[in-house]
Parts: sequence; C-alpha cells; structure tokens
Amino acid sequence: IPAATAIQMATRVPAELLRETENLGVVEAGRYADLVAVKGDPVADVELLLEIPFVMKGGEVVKEGGVVVCE
Repeated sequence: IPAATAIQMATRVPAELLRETENLGVVEAGRYADLVAVKGDPVADVELLLEIPFVMKGGEVVKEGGVVVCE
C-alpha cells in the first residue's frame, strides 16, 4: 500500500474507529498534541518511521534528538 495510506491507517483511521476524531488523528489547535517528527518526508521514504527522533505527548516533548527527555 502507498506510504500515505499506511500513515493514515496508523493515525486518522484509529481515531475514527475509537470515535475520538474531535481529539485525535490530525495536527490542529485544540487537539491532544500527540505527534512524532522525522528527518524527511515519510511519504517519500516510509523507512524514516523506523527511527523517530522527536515525540510529543499531550503537548509535552518526551523525546528530542533521539533522546528521551521525560517519561
């Protein structure tokens, strides 16, 4: 399947299944701010998702530069 579809299947689709689309599944003001960032375009290279250098959970940075900064 295309990388963009796989990414949606891991983000937006579960939010819909959980009936949590008002909080989950997109990056938008007022949402929970649970997100990851990679160095590049994961749609062009899905293997970038194998190493996640940045993680934000509930608006708090928990991993930066590949290092866990809080648990």
